[in-house]
Amino acid sequence: MTWNTTGLDELPVYEKLMKLARNPFDLTAPGALSPERISNYKASAAGFDLLYSTQRLDDSVVNGLQQLADQSGAVDQFLAMKRGAVMNRIEGHASENRQVLHTACRDIFSDTPYNSEATQQARQQLEKLKVFLEQLDSGEIANERGEAFTEYVNIGIGGSDLGPRALYLALSAYAQKNRRVHFISNVDPDDGAAVLQNLDLARTLVGVVSKSGSTLETLTNEEVARAAFAAAGLNPRDHFVAVTGQGSPMDDPQKYLRSFYMFDSIGGRYSATSMVGAVMLGFGLGYDAFIEILRGANEMDRAAEKRDIRNNPALLLAVLGIWNHNFLGHQTVAVLPYSQGLLRFPAHLQQCDMESNGKSVNRKGEKVLHKTGPIVWGEPGTNGQHAFYQLLHQGTTVVPAEFIGFRHGQYTMDLEIEGTTSQQKLIANLLAQSLALASGRKDENPNRLFAGNRPSSILLADKLEPHTMGGLLALYEAKIVLQGFIWNINSFDQEGVQLGKVLAGRFLEHMRIVHQGGARDTDKHPQSWAMLEAAGILPED
Repeated sequence: MTWNTTGLDELPVYEKLMKLARNPFDLTAPGALSPERISNYKASAAGFDLLYSTQRLDDSVVNGLQQLADQSGAVDQFLAMKRGAVMNRIEGHASENRQVLHTACRDIFSDTPYNSEATQQARQQLEKLKVFLEQLDSGEIANERGEAFTEYVNIGIGGSDLGPRALYLALSAYAQKNRRVHFISNVDPDDGAAVLQNLDLARTLVGVVSKSGSTLETLTNEEVARAAFAAAGLNPRDHFVAVTGQGSPMDDPQKYLRSFYMFDSIGGRYSATSMVGAVMLGFGLGYDAFIEILRGANEMDRAAEKRDIRNNPALLLAVLGIWNHNFLGHQTVAVLPYSQGLLRFPAHLQQCDMESNGKSVNRKGEKVLHKTGPIVWGEPGTNGQHAFYQLLHQGTTVVPAEFIGFRHGQYTMDLEIEGTTSQQKLIANLLAQSLALASGRKDENPNRLFAGNRPSSILLADKLEPHTMGGLLALYEAKIVLQGFIWNINSFDQEGVQLGKVLAGRFLEHMRIVHQGGARDTDKHPQSWAMLEAAGILPED
């Protein structure tokens, strides 16, 4: 490796940035937000403009953040990742030891892809999907009455649900006529029941998504769905599609109409542009729309290779986040899309960011001595303005914000009311919130005083459509992994979810013992037995 693998706090520029952070740029000072500053603090790529004049920094900080990116070798590591370096590893310790090649799924447009093997795998699966969708469109694949399938239920959890669901909801304005997509993720039986009871199962396909073919929640929900189909007199095999690892227990033509493959080099939270998202999005939006998502993502993947942070929105967003988190001490970041279509995009980013960078050891297994990933949360504006923005403006906790907006709406249903359209009102609110957080307002009434100096960025594109959504997804994926490289952590495993799974299995075993009339061995695992009893889950002896 040619890049620096030391911690953030060991990089030469670290002390310089710490000194600058003691007296950050005052956004409330007279003339601070000058037209020149607003114009100059802007980075553009792949159809997006990132406005960052409302961040607490000046040219000296921007230069320091450029040095931070350079000294950490963030872009070199990003390129190595794309070529197939084993980035998912902890040196000297048992780990997944895998390549990280989600970008290969959208490198299909290049004659010389970064990793030809992974890209060829992606092309093969896309060709399988194209044929499958054509067969659905032509009626070659239909239900037993010869009717077309009009509904699709995606059963998955985590990365098999959040990213694909966020993309589908964002692009539902472009949905195929007479086709709808639904989602079941929670093992809560009410989640599945609420979806299945309202569907014509005879005209429904079910996509079951699990790389290992053994995800407890997903397999449980699959069996619930299969029982519903059987009760309706339908053969589940003729309605169920598998998205899984090749050779997994779900790779079974006796149980599934079709199987599409996901590969070990693509982590779940980075899998929306693999078959994990492709099958559902291809059904709901059409094959061509999914290809446009890939084109947009690929364009942003290429832009994320630029070394100048002023020309690389993903890298700039990454180092701005580190400035706010590690140097200014802010613990959370709010992602605030001013687009109702992006309703579930913050939820996807919660997983993608917090599962990736919620780590406390570096890539050598040593405890990190600096903060890593922040808490990520958010809701769409303007709804959020009438909910939690009070805290953003006047609370005791400073929350950096990342606003996302579009100059034009997806639909043509917009009216001019009191001289402006609804879309114009939406954008005006976005810009106003960023300015208000930064500049604040003085008032003799302390209840009406706005302190200001609350940092934010604005990410703008023309319209939320498939190409743009692909770019937005890839921008945040790149931001997250670039931050991980700078922090020198492994952004690609998720050991933190394993302990809870083990303990849940123990609780379930206790429940089985009691249900089957066995003896309670409370001397073994006494805490879990006690918790079940205290919660009123077990019947009294």
